[in-house]
Amino acid sequence: MAGTSSRPAAAPPDIDARLAMYRVMVECRTFEVRAQELFFEGLVRGTTHLGVGQEAVAAGFAAAMRDDDYSFATYRGHNHALARGTDMAGLYAELFGRATGLMGGKGGSMHITSAEHHMMGSYAIVGAHLPIALGAAWSAQYRKSGQVAVCFFGDGTTNIGAFHEALNMAAVWKAPVVFVCENNQYMEYTPIGAVTAVARPAADRAAAYDLEAIVVDGNDVEAVFGVAATAVERARAGDGPSLVEALTYRHGGHSRADPGKYRPDEEVKAWLARDPIPAQRARLRSAGVDAATLDTIDANVAAKVAAAEAAARGAPEPLPDVIETQLWADGGSSWRN
Repeated sequence: MAGTSSRPAAAPPDIDARLAMYRVMVECRTFEVRAQELFFEGLVRGTTHLGVGQEAVAAGFAAAMRDDDYSFATYRGHNHALARGTDMAGLYAELFGRATGLMGGKGGSMHITSAEHHMMGSYAIVGAHLPIALGAAWSAQYRKSGQVAVCFFGDGTTNIGAFHEALNMAAVWKAPVVFVCENNQYMEYTPIGAVTAVARPAADRAAAYDLEAIVVDGNDVEAVFGVAATAVERARAGDGPSLVEALTYRHGGHSRADPGKYRPDEEVKAWLARDPIPAQRARLRSAGVDAATLDTIDANVAAKVAAAEAAARGAPEPLPDVIETQLWADGGSSWRN
């Protein structure tokens, strides 16, 4: 098969790694559920796009990456930022438009970045970050740093030119990049299948770039980890890029107050039954982890999220010398006058 690697599959994660992935998923879920509530309270500035239901993709890949590997995400990027260790209080503060936010309160939910954690941005323009991720991978290749770029994007991106351009050049250059399609079944309000000629919008196009068609259950964090570890190691070893299609589902609407009523009730019910967090909890219990251990993780996460919210609530508004810079070429806002 074109693009198939002979590299052996990654070793399964040990119990500590499995618990860590569970904790990351719970952190992402708890943070975002509260973020939605805070949005309705009027604390969150601008729009938000939540990844509730999609936590296993972020947690599984983050567990397979080195600290200095690069992450690139879409505007639905809270999970990926948190999975890479980005400061939770700084993330809440950014959503609130406060001075202690990750970007000084100027970026908001759609532009989350933490270079310190190699979280190289959430991108509001669909597909814009795929060529940028390729550039980061090319830089790592040129510098022989051993770093890998992992680029997450939605299913709708597969119908955009940048997807095909980035995959083509990544394959030509054998760049150390892993492209991950988070196929949550919907392009904003439109089912991906209604506007795409192939059943798997990412995987079914892999062969065009001499890549293996890789599909994984994006709601199974351990399956995601296994695929991620193999793809990341393949890229790091110089064997070129991979394209992974992770099948998942967002529990809510596209953004903000969208109730998602355009989705069939039975479809939503079926996917909610496959929630990645209860599934991983059940798997850990079957592996011998006692309920008290998992309850402690849940409680610690709840306390962490509450503390992060409190810190963000108490943070000051940005000062004009911050707000009025990095806007236009002259660095100020005098153009408005």
